[in-house]
Amino acid sequence: QVQLVESGGGLVQPGGSLRLSCAASRNVNDIYIMGWYRQAPGKQREFVAQTTRGGSTDYTDSVKGRFTISRDNSKSTVYLQMNSLKPEDTAVYYCFTSSSGFRSWGQGTQVTVSS
Repeated sequence: QVQLVESGGGLVQPGGSLRLSCAASRNVNDIYIMGWYRQAPGKQREFVAQTTRGGSTDYTDSVKGRFTISRDNSKSTVYLQMNSLKPEDTAVYYCFTSSSGFRSWGQGTQVTVSS
């Protein structure tokens, strides 16, 4: 098991940028997947992006070209750079890890895109 703590959320105007961080409580070299989900009010939690230990990445279609996920194993941290933010990106963003059949979640960080 690993504890995850997200940070970097906040209020931003449409077209703005934010960078989310997710710090793990231990070394993540053995963790296969790290990534992000989000949940908007009244909606189900949805996949946003993930990166594997080997460096491959995957994104949901609605964020391709705007969001970039990266991983720094030396800091046990995964990042989500979010550019060109839209009001529909407003949600609580959750970090997750997945490895050997186990999944861990962070507590979430609020992102609000509004003028």
